[in-house]
Amino acid sequence: MESVNHLTFYADRVARQRRKATDAEASALASGIRLRIIRLTFGEALTNKELAARLDKDPATTLYHVRKLADAGFLTAQQPRRGARGAKEIPYLSTGLSWHVRAPGDVVDQAMLEAYLAEVGELEAGDLDQTRLVVDVTEDDREEFRRRLADLLEEFRTRRPGPAGERLAIYVATYPSR
Repeated sequence: MESVNHLTFYADRVARQRRKATDAEASALASGIRLRIIRLTFGEALTNKELAARLDKDPATTLYHVRKLADAGFLTAQQPRRGARGAKEIPYLSTGLSWHVRAPGDVVDQAMLEAYLAEVGELEAGDLDQTRLVVDVTEDDREEFRRRLADLLEEFRTRRPGPAGERLAIYVATYPSR
């Protein structure tokens, strides 16, 4: 049985709409830190200093990742602003490109797991709602499950949040239970 990556969960029609990632795009997506930066800047423009603080990383390390994402088209610089000490700071915002490209699973699978584990490791006790189960399915059942899950994920991804909306991270994995 082949491993399942994040694209498997999107309906075939959605996956077909995504174009193959360029080498630079695939390389940019191959880092858990960079995937976290894309997520953090999805709805809010953040400076390198702000990203470094949220990720508990050195600003120089974070800047390397920000530049790689910007060069690949995943982040775009916003209007510069003045920081607390008057220094010029450039906030970055996610372009949403990661929703429109597909990178090979072997390139991004480990990065997605790294990002997930880092984010879960930062949660307060009780903030993680998780379920684990094993089900017996036929090949047709498995495809139906993937399709229905893909449809549900796509439906919620495209919804516009209300004024009281909360960002919710979702990580789903399926694998053979041996």
